[in-house]
Amino acid sequence: MVEEKRIEIIVFGMVQGVFFRATTRDVARKLGLKGTVRNMRDGSVEIIAEGSEERLNRLISFAKQGPSSAKVYDIQVKWEKTRGDLSYFKVTY
Repeated sequence: MVEEKRIEIIVFGMVQGVFFRATTRDVARKLGLKGTVRNMRDGSVEIIAEGSEERLNRLISFAKQGPSSAKVYDIQVKWEKTRGDLSYFKVTY
């Protein structure tokens, strides 16, 4: 059995209003991850996801670039223990 992990990613740059959340949701669902993505008041995007380390690393790779209309300047990644409180990947507000 693959050990599940949890990450919190904060993405900084021109990442709101460029389909970042919708694209992240689609990528995460294709990877079979559970979690949420939302816009933050400071203009960043927060991604919380649970899954295998390999799949989470693929999500991190996506977050470093985002969709073609985004301009990512920096990301912060925090690894945590899985909480098991997420059911599927969705956009939250």
